[in-house]
Order: sequence, then structure tokens, then C-alpha cells
Amino acid sequence: MRDNFFDHINIKPENTHVPGWHRCGPDAMCAGYDAMVAAAGYPDLQLLGIGVNGHIGFNEPDDHLPRGTHCVDLTESTIQANSRLFEREEDVPRQAFSMGIQTIMDARMILILASGEAKAQAVYDMVYGNIDPRCPASILQLHRNCVVVADDAALSACPAD
Repeated sequence: MRDNFFDHINIKPENTHVPGWHRCGPDAMCAGYDAMVAAAGYPDLQLLGIGVNGHIGFNEPDDHLPRGTHCVDLTESTIQANSRLFEREEDVPRQAFSMGIQTIMDARMILILASGEAKAQAVYDMVYGNIDPRCPASILQLHRNCVVVADDAALSACPAD
């Protein structure tokens, strides 16, 4: 996040908080991150992309929606999608820390970005499908202030209205 985003915008480093590995161990780090976000009053804006499999924030398709920050095993489709960011496929992380669905849903506004035909089915499922943990983005149907910004290709599976 620092290399690809924060270093390119006008933001103080002390105002950026990304879950990651700490000496306290993953469970304590995740609990601490959730406590920090709650103490700060939750995000005003949650900016997310959507994966080709409907994941948001690395909350991968599963049989349940994880509430809090957690370590997740990335699916093969997510690993493949992220491989463009690395010189070698074996360098692509197989796990990630992710803010949980409940914390995402506590944001005052959620902005979802989607581009490309590969995201079309995921965007359709997010907006028109049943709320289902196999498409984690579908939970956003319940958010009071969620905006989707997508190109024509990502919207190609959606009705024209």
C-alpha cells in the first residue's frame, strides 16, 4: 500500500493503517487492528476493488463471511490476478491479512471499483445475485451507502437499465 498508493498521495504516514505481520503474532495483530479501527470510529470511506471471484478486501469466497480482520489463504484466481505485480509467480503471496466483512460494512460509505470483462460476472453477482458468502461482495447489497464505479466491460453482464 505504501509503495503503490500512500507514497503518491498527500497523506501523513501516521494516518495510514494496514494490517500486516507483527511480532505479537497474527491473532493478536488482527484483534489489535479491529480495536484500533473501532476506536477511530470506523472508516468514512472504504475503497475496494472486486476480484473475479467476487472477493472484496481479500475476503475470498467461503462458506461464511469472516467478521473481523483475519489471515486468509488466497484462491488460485486471486494469486493469478496478482501475479502481474511480481516478477515471478512464486513470489506472489499465498496468504494475506484482510479487514473483515463486518468492519468493511461499518464504513459510512463504500466505493467499489471494477474494470474489465473478467469482472463482469462478479459485478453482476454482487448487485443482482443472492447474498452468499461464495460471492463476498454480495453482502454490499445491505450497505446503506455503496457506490459502484465500473467500466462498460465490467458492467456487460448487467441489465442495461
